[in-house]
Amino acid sequence: MRIAMLSYRSKPHCGGQGVYVRHLSRELVRLGHQVEVFSGQPYPDLDEGVLLTEVPSLDLYREPDPFRVPRLRELRDRVDVEEVATMLTGGFPEPKTFSTRVARMLRERTGDFDVAHDNQVLGYGMLDVEADGLPLVTTIHHPITLDRQIELAAAPTLRRRLSLRRWYGFLRMQARVARSATTVVVPSGASRDDVVAEFGVDPDRVRVSWLGVDDAFVPPSTPRVPGRVLAMASADAPLKGVPVLLEAFAKLRTERDVELVLVTRPGGRTSELVERLGLGEAVRFVHDLSEPDLVALMGSAEVACVPSLHEGFSLPTVELMACATPLVVSRAGAIPEVVGTDGECADLVPPGDVEALRAALAALLDDPVRRAAMGRAGRRRVEEHFSWRAAAVSLADVLAAAVAAGPQPTAVRRSLTRRPRRTLRAHR
Repeated sequence: MRIAMLSYRSKPHCGGQGVYVRHLSRELVRLGHQVEVFSGQPYPDLDEGVLLTEVPSLDLYREPDPFRVPRLRELRDRVDVEEVATMLTGGFPEPKTFSTRVARMLRERTGDFDVAHDNQVLGYGMLDVEADGLPLVTTIHHPITLDRQIELAAAPTLRRRLSLRRWYGFLRMQARVARSATTVVVPSGASRDDVVAEFGVDPDRVRVSWLGVDDAFVPPSTPRVPGRVLAMASADAPLKGVPVLLEAFAKLRTERDVELVLVTRPGGRTSELVERLGLGEAVRFVHDLSEPDLVALMGSAEVACVPSLHEGFSLPTVELMACATPLVVSRAGAIPEVVGTDGECADLVPPGDVEALRAALAALLDDPVRRAAMGRAGRRRVEEHFSWRAAAVSLADVLAAAVAAGPQPTAVRRSLTRRPRRTLRAHR
């Protein structure tokens, strides 16, 4: 098959979208398919044989100057104007503007591809792709409505809540496009349930395909650092549960000599909490790691923690299991599906429960025999269930079915009626 893979941003090495694009595209090529990735900034790192077509945005959120205001001479067309105007009024424009740009590009190249694969763009332009004659398969990692619910619940002021509602304004579009998608791929059963409940997608059109882990993630060859606890999370995203982990770690530190390494760029709220809890000397932030450095860091921890309030899959969890690192994780979203529920690969605690998290971390730190057994079990589970090759084979089957069925321009224009919205229950 000739596959156009569409991703509005594809940050290399971290962030689910960029990791997904890199490894799936590589394995699809190894299966004999042709893959061309269409991506906005940040552009992905791709492997040999995978083509990249850049779909440049104005890159308004780039480091080190996020929310920059471009000069007038940078504006090329009305899509650029829309991108700036949406950003200046507090919204997030990238899914919509990328979808418009890439739909225009594909309209001129429809005959070059057999199928398009939307990596959670869910912009209105995706409807045009299939209406223009190209079969479309859509991957939804998890509905970002869940992120919005948790952030709104954590917002300290009315002004912050109003700002968040504006930022997440693109979700109405994403829900409508999701309901119009002919075929939806999700990474877990939990994500399938969320997509059906939050976006109103017909469950008969949803296919589950687990994700994988790169072969570079392996158990360490050197001793682990005594007392080191590791977590990978977006520090200022309430969904990731970092405040819960910091409070649990503050209690843990009164009992023993431990350090916490957070693989993230620290945000203002997290930095303030670290200072308030008196953890400045015990918490270390690291970011922008190369893959070898990340693997080495994962393998250096005695215990790792995934304290998220919800996850559609959790690639870091699988990567840590591949490194044979013992885990304490939240019983939230797809995490139990990933680690199993028998306790062999991870200890599961209720999401948001500070004391349960502290107790589980303490018990695991005190039991080196169990840590070693848990690490071996996690590595074994990864080898049995989570490979990018298997994920690519599964996705290729879905793409082939879409090609056989042909484009469904009538289906994608089906009614976009609103429906009742579910309230997130996992962390209540």
